Amino acid sequence: MTKTAIIIPARYGSSRLEGKPLIEVKGKPIIQWVYEKAQLAKLADMIIVATDDKRIYDAVKSFGGEVEMTSTNHKCGSDRIREVIDRHPEISYIVNLQGDEPMIKPEAVDKVIENLKTDNKTDISTLIRILTDEEEINNPNLVKCVTDIYGYALYFSRSKIPFERNLCAGNFYGHLGIYGYKREALIKMTELEQTPLEKTESLEQLRALENGMKIKTSVVDFVPVGIDTLEDLNRFKNLVS
Repeated sequence: MTKTAIIIPARYGSSRLEGKPLIEVKGKPIIQWVYEKAQLAKLADMIIVATDDKRIYDAVKSFGGEVEMTSTNHKCGSDRIREVIDRHPEISYIVNLQGDEPMIKPEAVDKVIENLKTDNKTDISTLIRILTDEEEINNPNLVKCVTDIYGYALYFSRSKIPFERNLCAGNFYGHLGIYGYKREALIKMTELEQTPLEKTESLEQLRALENGMKIKTSVVDFVPVGIDTLEDLNRFKNLVS
């Protein structure tokens, strides 16, 4: 039977916020906040946390979540997810949901899945949002995206794109770091070599574009609360207090 899985890669190590999946907010570790949001998605059949750390494994088990141990040698979340789906031939659609996104909207996750299931051209699905703040538009840590008129990504960049030769001619879009994959697309991504643009921008999704894969985007209207720093953590605490 074909199944759709939300897989949440989670590592303990972080250069900016050590052990963040296990940091508790209102009595729950962040990984549990993310897991419970994933449970509210209507189009997923299963949720699995993929980790290489026994502490995270035990934490997920303690709140009744599904979790699998993976190799410590993976270079990125996509490789960790690939290990999990190799054990599950029934999984045909995969959502890579970051373990530091405790405010992700379940309906946004469903939109990612819907694009995979209803669009034959789509290999990968993701989300973007309209940017209006000039500081965000020029922030290299916030990835920008340009699309064609059908919503397929043309390019992702840390630079401000498109260049404004003519003012007010279009929108700027920021990329949200959630991906949906058809099974064969994820397998292909993890077997391809890094590409020149990917290395230049340090953006894995450019590997897909450089190899002719189609990335479908959908526009959402919320600002994500990713937790990478202590400041991000405090902002999240304030939002849920």
